[in-house]
Amino acid sequence: MDKTISMTHLHEQLTNLRSNLLEMAELVKSQIKKSLMSLFEEEDDLANEVLHNERRVNAMELKIDRDCEQIFALLTPVAHDMRFVFGTLKINADLERIADYAEGISKLILLGEKQFDKALIEKIELKRMFEVCYEMLKDVEDAYANDDTRLARSVFSRDIQLNKINEKVPTIVEEYIKGNTTQIKQALLLISIIRKLERVGDHITNIAEEVIFYKEAKVLKHGNKGGIEDE
Repeated sequence: MDKTISMTHLHEQLTNLRSNLLEMAELVKSQIKKSLMSLFEEEDDLANEVLHNERRVNAMELKIDRDCEQIFALLTPVAHDMRFVFGTLKINADLERIADYAEGISKLILLGEKQFDKALIEKIELKRMFEVCYEMLKDVEDAYANDDTRLARSVFSRDIQLNKINEKVPTIVEEYIKGNTTQIKQALLLISIIRKLERVGDHITNIAEEVIFYKEAKVLKHGNKGGIEDE
């Protein structure tokens, strides 16, 4: 195959890959939003929609995986292009895990069977946690779309916010349960939801790290997210 034609074909495939991954990100973002809306707006139909869409997420993940494998096998990308495909492959896996957490949150909401205590939801800062998660997810999607490493780095400080909220929740819920013994199930379900959102934050930071990796050929070390070191 003529080298120019081969490079053009590679460029087309990389463009399609980015487009498909962004479509996946949009779907996953929607899954997270609907799962939490089902809690705040007490709409079980939204939770059920998230469960229904999980098969679509899985199908998209498999397609993107296959596309990455074909690019590696048939077009042999190098340097930045290789890192981009490898990074996309890993981002795809993180998005699928985030969708899994959205599904898990929806299942927990449906298990609640009745209205959650709005005062407890406010005290554990669940809405704030959701808003931070959603904005982080939106920003890493934009960072991937535009190769924006500065925007990717912006999520790390917000992940710390999620961790701090998560750390406070068990003590708050323990005190709540002492005075609301009939609400133990709901309280424990809310703890589980908070923990899943914290894990969503971890996967979002993974995505940010991959954007930085493929763009700059540098890797964020564990425990050193404030700075960058060569791999």
